[in-house]
Amino acid sequence: MMKDQMMKEIIQAMKEKNRVKKGVLQLVKSALELAEKEKKAPLTEEEEIRIVQREVKQTKDSLEEAEKYGRDDLIAEAKERLEILANYLPQQLSEAEVKEQLVAAGITQGMNMGDAMKVAMATLAGKAENKLISKVVKELIA
Repeated sequence: MMKDQMMKEIIQAMKEKNRVKKGVLQLVKSALELAEKEKKAPLTEEEEIRIVQREVKQTKDSLEEAEKYGRDDLIAEAKERLEILANYLPQQLSEAEVKEQLVAAGITQGMNMGDAMKVAMATLAGKAENKLISKVVKELIA
């Protein structure tokens, strides 16, 4: 389980006095525990990945804002957070790999966007960013 691995890394971060890593991991661990309580059952690996992806998206949004305002201190911290979170996600596919898998899944020109996204998300859940999946689907159905 992801929570067990995070707990070990939180302890290690505390020993190393790495406050950023400790904070990121505690935040994600809390989100996982909350989702588990709401579900009243252990989370699947896909559900855990979705929670980490949500955290990555929020961090990327923060990074964009920090870059917009030239906040170098926040930019460095956001990049460090992204590196930490990336360790909990499966290897992300490139745009070419996403396109290849979507074509193999049967997404073709003229297909309805909603139907295409259902197929795409089922095929690539956790393997690529949703933004990239959406972009490639739009290109394929156009």
